[in-house]
Amino acid sequence: MPQDTYSHGHHRSVISAHATRTAEDSAGYLVPHLRPGLSILDVGCGPGSITLDFADLVAPGQVTGLDRSEDVLLQARALAAERGTANAEFLSGNVYDLDFPDDTFDVVHAHQVLQHLTDPVAALHEMRRVTRPGGVVAVRDADYHGMSWYPEIPELAEWMETYQQIARGNGAEPDAGRRLISWALDAGFTEFLPSSTNWVYATPDRRQWFSGTWSQRVLHSAFADQALERGLASQKDLERMASGWKRWAEAPEGWFLVPSGELLARA
Repeated sequence: MPQDTYSHGHHRSVISAHATRTAEDSAGYLVPHLRPGLSILDVGCGPGSITLDFADLVAPGQVTGLDRSEDVLLQARALAAERGTANAEFLSGNVYDLDFPDDTFDVVHAHQVLQHLTDPVAALHEMRRVTRPGGVVAVRDADYHGMSWYPEIPELAEWMETYQQIARGNGAEPDAGRRLISWALDAGFTEFLPSSTNWVYATPDRRQWFSGTWSQRVLHSAFADQALERGLASQKDLERMASGWKRWAEAPEGWFLVPSGELLARA
């Protein structure tokens, strides 16, 4: 079984960013296909914000969030208790070896997961196994080389190159969004609906938030640890990248586009 390294890690700057995601802004391609009574497996659920939105949409159907990090599962369970969500559970698990029988779920979902795996095809094959015939596997992944920004701040180009080296050093594929159809075909899917949506950071508050999370991640998350350990950047380099992020956020004309590929694949 592959032993994957999560390029982003679980520093609070990463998890707090993930906790802001919603089904609306991160799974809009799937939401119209959900209805009360469906069962959902949310692979790589993180702190559970998207998972719990799904639970609201399919109640009384059951939603299961799966993650390998016990720390984020604790946060997800706490959020479920805070929201009073009774039809969601959060379990530890591995996408390559899902501890469920064949044909268990109506929907199996993974948001920004495949890009971090050394064998995304094997993961899709396993996700398909636990999906009922006629159900859907829904995946959404960013495409890092498809990202664009303005002004052309050199430190952001340096950040991109460093992240590409970190992810590829982990055997992962940071430009996953454009490869979803290829991986689905290799996993045996024959019927799928592709789409793409973007996150845009171009207003002062959105720029400040995005810059804030990445300037912290560059200095304190697994990004920093791996860059330093592998000789991809020095501490001074990381500090320069973090400053570049902050300078970008202050530009009144600042723009950052994050595109993601999406796929609804019929089991």
